[in-house]
Amino acid sequence: MSTLIELRDITKIYGQGQASFKALHGVNMSIEQGDFVAIMGPSGSGKSTAMNILGCLDVPTDGEYLFSDVHVEALSRNERALLRRHYLGFVFQGFNLLARTSAQENVELPLLYRGESSLDRHAAAEAALRQVGLEGWGHHTPAELSGGQQQRVAIARAIVTNPTILLADEPTGNLDTKTSNEIMALLTSLNEDKGITVLMVTHEPDMAEYAKRIIHFVDGNIDSDIRNRAIDSKRSVA
Repeated sequence: MSTLIELRDITKIYGQGQASFKALHGVNMSIEQGDFVAIMGPSGSGKSTAMNILGCLDVPTDGEYLFSDVHVEALSRNERALLRRHYLGFVFQGFNLLARTSAQENVELPLLYRGESSLDRHAAAEAALRQVGLEGWGHHTPAELSGGQQQRVAIARAIVTNPTILLADEPTGNLDTKTSNEIMALLTSLNEDKGITVLMVTHEPDMAEYAKRIIHFVDGNIDSDIRNRAIDSKRSVA
């Protein structure tokens, strides 16, 4: 596997002077194409800040962020937006679906921003909903769907653009255990069968066990970066 992302001595400082706060302290991290990484840590550890930088939603104060050898920290706001639009998909704890529109229309939204035709948007959204097990549910609004189904719609919206990376922020935080495991099995399938690189923030150790790597943040630093040997063993047997 080739290196897809590399963070080099990334720091992030919020505020100025005596009111400043250093959220990241020279973080170094590399992510390979096809990896599945769980990012963990207590509140204030820097994991969310790192995720925002990885997702091009924020910029580092110092350091280098390489995405396929492109220096992201040197890109303009518009260039970062284009990178997000064409290479990244996002899944959030709160689903972030438009309440008054159908599942189909929610999934089509990223393609609308791209300016794709209605015919192409419709076909791609149907395919994405089929991938997440919601074929035939496209006409339902979020209020007519369970929490697990809403998260599946959110995942379909994230993958409809065929992203290189899926960034998931507490994707099972609002779900019961059974539904959480179903969503994690879906993310695993997208990673293993579709080759999508998955970066997931979670506070749940049992959900992190689905990942190939588990990175722990503490006080703005990476405290540990461990391969999940149980996953490696399953893959070698398979």
